[in-house]
Amino acid sequence: MRIATYNVEWFTNLFDRNGRLLEDGEWSARYNVTRADQLTALGIVFTALDADAVMVIEAPDDSTRHPTTVQLERFAERFGLRTRKALIGFDNTTQQEIALLYDPDKLSVEHDPKGEVVQTDGTVPRFDSTFRIDLNIDGTLDTVDFSKPPLEIAARSAAGKAFRMIGVHLKSKAPHGAMNEEQARRIAIENRRKHLAQSIWLRGRVLEHLTAGDSLIVMGDFNDGPGLDEYEKLFGRSGVEIVLGWDEPRETRLYDQNARLAFGKKLAAMPVSARFYLDEHGRYFNALLDYVMVSPDLRPLRPKWRIWHPFDDPACYRTPELREALLTASDHFPVSIDIPL
Repeated sequence: MRIATYNVEWFTNLFDRNGRLLEDGEWSARYNVTRADQLTALGIVFTALDADAVMVIEAPDDSTRHPTTVQLERFAERFGLRTRKALIGFDNTTQQEIALLYDPDKLSVEHDPKGEVVQTDGTVPRFDSTFRIDLNIDGTLDTVDFSKPPLEIAARSAAGKAFRMIGVHLKSKAPHGAMNEEQARRIAIENRRKHLAQSIWLRGRVLEHLTAGDSLIVMGDFNDGPGLDEYEKLFGRSGVEIVLGWDEPRETRLYDQNARLAFGKKLAAMPVSARFYLDEHGRYFNALLDYVMVSPDLRPLRPKWRIWHPFDDPACYRTPELREALLTASDHFPVSIDIPL
């Protein structure tokens, strides 16, 4: 079974208010890319990916007038994808949903959130509620929420294997809205604190599943990775390390091959899953932001990780149509695992 995560930059802008595809010559939210070009590129990428399930990050906005599931299923129908059914969890107000596009012949899925709406001592609350934690280490509990609540899924493969999936889009740490260097520093630190709090909240849910003996896959855009900003040393650990349980006993750790390569030792060239243009520097910045983490019981099944990077993956690079489509479709590239489930 192939399971993937893919952050599609402003997917919602490719649909009208009634959820119909905008396959025209108007500009998309991607620089110098039309809506028709981005949709065509996405069709090529999803077709080549040929996954049984794709966790779509920044899925189209959800409303009664244009449900996310309807829009994704229309997209799948337009390009003849076998991932023709869609699932969404708690919607949000950011116009960037988390949704699963999947092949109903290969697996069955349902939104199955865990936790109570109101947090009590020693519990991990539901992801659409609030989490209390002392962010500033001042003896006062701060209240944290998810602008994009993680999507919790109970899944079963056609072969009968039950497993859990959690789709994630954690808080960005970028200091958006800063007017000067001091503001940028303050906002960046506040954002990193909230990001770490969300990571701790998510880690709590991971531990609940591992304690229950659940097979678990946690995937999505963590907006985090090694060397992304100068505040990593200030806070000691990244959010990715927290969710993985990096320093915890092996039986409670999640595993991601790309994270292991990136965090384990400094390489001349480490894995990357996203590519952004920095206008002030006139060059591109590459980062590892997207992960597919598996529970300890799934690791012996020898999952194979792949980042569909147009320059780093030889098969993608040797296929000009796919290479160009990956560059046109989004500022992130799909990350997949092949695993016998």
